[in-house]
Amino acid sequence: MELFKIEKLIEKYLNAETTLQEEDILKKYFSQDEIPSHLISYKYLFNYYSNSKLEEVNKTITLPNKRINLRWLSIAAAFVLMVSIYSIHQNNIREKEEARLAFMETQKALNLISYNLNKGNKAVAQLKTFENTQNKIFRNNK
Repeated sequence: MELFKIEKLIEKYLNAETTLQEEDILKKYFSQDEIPSHLISYKYLFNYYSNSKLEEVNKTITLPNKRINLRWLSIAAAFVLMVSIYSIHQNNIREKEEARLAFMETQKALNLISYNLNKGNKAVAQLKTFENTQNKIFRNNK
């Protein structure tokens, strides 16, 4: 009778219709030493999981050590430093050239203003001479 019940549970197990309690009954049954020969293959199936729980792995796993190559890192840092120094130097040269051009333009403008003021001073000097001459003429007539 018990063998018939076990065979029915195996059939239900293969059809994925068993409950957890029924699976426990099958595991207990197949953990015994005396099992009919036509059910031996199921013994390996149900004992596999209980045996695999007992296995332990003692092997140490070594991961590859990825080191940053400091040589390439230092070369890259030196390159970045050189490029930044060059760009700063070029920027300073450009600023000096712009300042020199601005100075020259300012100097031109100031020279033009000076020329026009000198022209005006000459005209004022002529007016002063004209006024002095006019005062001499008009005083003598009175």
